[in-house]
Amino acid sequence: MITTFQLANMIFTGADSLIKVPESIKAQGLKKPLIVTDKGVVKVGLLKKVTDVLESEGIPYAVYDETVPNPNEKNAEDSFNLYKKEDCDCLIGLGGGSPMDTAKACGILATSGGTIDYYRGMGLLKAPLPFYIAIPTTAGTGSESTCAAIITNTKDDHHWKMVILDGRLLPDVAVIDPVLMLGLPPAITASTGMDAMTHAIEAYLSVGSMEYSNALALGAIELVFKYLGRAVGNGNDLEAREKMAYAQTMAGMAFSNAGLGLVHSMAHPLSAFYHIAHGFANAVCLPTVLDYNKSVCPEKMAKIAQLGGITDLGNYPEDAGVEVIQRLNDAVGIPRTITEVGAMINVVIDPKDIESMSKDALNEVSTITTPKVPNLNDVVELYTKIW
Repeated sequence: MITTFQLANMIFTGADSLIKVPESIKAQGLKKPLIVTDKGVVKVGLLKKVTDVLESEGIPYAVYDETVPNPNEKNAEDSFNLYKKEDCDCLIGLGGGSPMDTAKACGILATSGGTIDYYRGMGLLKAPLPFYIAIPTTAGTGSESTCAAIITNTKDDHHWKMVILDGRLLPDVAVIDPVLMLGLPPAITASTGMDAMTHAIEAYLSVGSMEYSNALALGAIELVFKYLGRAVGNGNDLEAREKMAYAQTMAGMAFSNAGLGLVHSMAHPLSAFYHIAHGFANAVCLPTVLDYNKSVCPEKMAKIAQLGGITDLGNYPEDAGVEVIQRLNDAVGIPRTITEVGAMINVVIDPKDIESMSKDALNEVSTITTPKVPNLNDVVELYTKIW
């Protein structure tokens, strides 16, 4: 069987790797990037770190900082309009998954044209993005190493996530500087870290997994088990931040090539309906979906348990895999139910939405590669269990 594995063209990782941004732009003979970010990144001073290195090399820039969590089609359109207005010729995505996905969406409109909803699905881009540099400021989404962008359609009363998959969405350069992640609050560290864990586990369990993706997924799982608790406990632990940065990028490489599963399919409607952060949505769904999947992948579940430090797997090693993930969720402060997550963000969670969300989850592209194929009743039951 022939397999395909795609990566970003260049990945710089390590403290102070931000210095690679200006030289990457100059090497391409480019003149002016649009930096796509959000207000939170600006507020904590991370945008200035990037603009300082650009200014030190005499590179002008424009900034779009209106990205919202779970970015929508307006973010795509507004950032593209600014890209044109400012006569930019390249892109920098700076932040978590939302700014990086918005940068990708901006790039799609810049080179493929039309409206962003046209590109929902696989392989529909008409041209490569403009030269694109991804700079993550959290260790979770892995967007700097994936061929995916997630944009929320808000034009209808029924909000839903548009998953865009295309190899041309991979960044030309990823700059992964753990210094930018120092001091990230514990809750965000936990949710983004469990996002990385979910990416790695779903890639490992995916029916599209292969030796390349398995090696990266298992490496990422081991790193998250070892370093996420440290990063949550001490936001200035540079070693833990760097190891989590590696973990998220490795997990991103793995799922970008192997696919994901039902956890993501269920998490996306939660974000679309209730604006729950993607990492929290994944984390709260993960143990219950693993419990659903365990019967078809017991050996892999046992391996996850071993990486999490369980040496005595007992008579049902697949159960240990579920247990070790729930332990980690609990240790880093992830709620066990959707209702608890809603309470954290002052959102009323309505069980009447379960069937509608379940239908959306079944139609998600990630469901294609989930190890145990669900029906509508299965998904309804899973949502109900964690409600």
